[in-house]
Amino acid sequence: MATDLLARLQKSPALCDGAMGTLLYAKGIFINRCYDELNVSQPELIRGIHHEYLQAGAEIIETNTFGGNSFRLARHSMADRVREINVAGARLARDAAKSFDVWVAGSVGPLGVRIEPLGKTSFEEARTAFREQITALVEGGVDLLILETFGYLEELHQAMLAAREVNPKIPVVAQVTIDEDGNCLDGSTPEAFTPRLEEWGADVIGCNCSVGPVAMLDAMERIRTATSLPLAAQPNAGIPRSVEGRNIYLCSPEYMASYARKFVAAGVRLVGGCCGTTPDHIRVMKAALRVGEARARVNTAPAAGQAAAVVAPATPLEKRSGLGAKLAGGEFVTMVEIVPPKGTDIRKELEGARFVKSVGVDAINIPDSPRASARMSNQALSLLVQQEVGIEPILHAAIGTCWAFSRICWEPLRRESGICCASPATLRRWGIIPTPRRCSMWMRSGW
Repeated sequence: MATDLLARLQKSPALCDGAMGTLLYAKGIFINRCYDELNVSQPELIRGIHHEYLQAGAEIIETNTFGGNSFRLARHSMADRVREINVAGARLARDAAKSFDVWVAGSVGPLGVRIEPLGKTSFEEARTAFREQITALVEGGVDLLILETFGYLEELHQAMLAAREVNPKIPVVAQVTIDEDGNCLDGSTPEAFTPRLEEWGADVIGCNCSVGPVAMLDAMERIRTATSLPLAAQPNAGIPRSVEGRNIYLCSPEYMASYARKFVAAGVRLVGGCCGTTPDHIRVMKAALRVGEARARVNTAPAAGQAAAVVAPATPLEKRSGLGAKLAGGEFVTMVEIVPPKGTDIRKELEGARFVKSVGVDAINIPDSPRASARMSNQALSLLVQQEVGIEPILHAAIGTCWAFSRICWEPLRRESGICCASPATLRRWGIIPTPRRCSMWMRSGW
């Protein structure tokens, strides 16, 4: 079964479950309880959560053992119950999954203490604690191990060594937690920690927790360039916001599902969720992945009697247009925005385009129906400006009405090129101070 998982990840993505603690808290279990001990004292509660995720479409469920090591259990005076709690957790998940064709993953989290050289706990003590927990999980029947939410690489290294000592053949998913810049909490960048995890023997490398899907997608794209191993991504449902004294995760199931498709497009093969994700999120993510797989099959399968289409090589940026040549050469680019008219008379717009061309402007930005007003199609105006004036138009496409989509799409362009096709007012709303580097010239009343 374990070998089947790695073979499956080479062919298509697999969907993991979501948060355990979020659901336990929602069901009335307060945070001062030992959640791992519930495997023994309230097994039906844990089994029920596993069933919710399985019915939502999860293909991998994790045991309720994230804090099941002796260091964390000692806070609840349960350090001597490591084997009991972890075996119970593994068997609960195994029992819940018996009617489903899924995999059971043993969840292993950090120790919750600093290890050398930052703390008093030695490498050997850390490895012994991980070995004790992993031995119990393997005894309980897990198919793979997910080492998750590790902020310090050396601690994760000790967990991986312990896993190989217990069972050298069990698949290991090694996941770090990152900040909004994509770096591990010990400062390691994706380009630094990825080759180290691969060298230490990880079968799957990834990130989980801490940040929402936007920052994690950026990190996964950087990790993809550093390894050919399968990747895993399990983001939080956004960063929690304080609402009337409560921390609320605001990412909707639909929002998480849209990023599940983006993760797969970026090369991720194990997709799931962490804090704040629920069976509702997993259900919609499952549907999104099914649609993506169906589209991929349709797009890649040639029609009967036809040869597969030959993909033409992409034209280099510098050869696409004069504007592309300037961007590729790192030259400063000046753009002006001209709004489509409310009628069909475009004389004023063409006159303005001729003037800005005469003073050296490189291109014209033509937005799509600003402020939801009825105007001439920006596609038509772009074509006429190009034909009549001979200046390159930049056609804006409507990709969503929400501010978050605008920021997601334009912010990477700003970071990479220093050029942003947005008004100074919009830039200020994003927290960006307009400067000549970011917005060089604008043509619109009131800007």
